[in-house]
Parts: sequence; C-alpha cells; structure tokens
Amino acid sequence: MARSRPSAAGGSLIALGSLGGFIVGYIQREPVAGLVIGFAAGTALAVAIWLRTRR
Repeated sequence: MARSRPSAAGGSLIALGSLGGFIVGYIQREPVAGLVIGFAAGTALAVAIWLRTRR
C-alpha cells in the first residue's frame, strides 16, 4: 500500500483566528463581532490550504 502525504491541518487557523478576533474585538469593545470575523478569516484560510493540498 502506497503511503499518502499527510494533509495539512487547517483547524489550528480556525482556532487562532477565533481567539485573535475575540481579543481584538474585546479591545475595541465588540468581542462577538471580532470572534465572528476571526472565525470567518480562519475558516477561509483553512479552506484555502485544504484546496491547495488536495491536488
């Protein structure tokens, strides 16, 4: 059986984006908005990595 290349983990980007967004949002007194924006940015990066490594 041929060994396949391990996939890149994008889940850490989602977690870091959410945490970073919350912190920035908390500083600007909008923690929920920061959390949502950070989650969206992290998810976009994770999907981009997934699409790139899928080939």
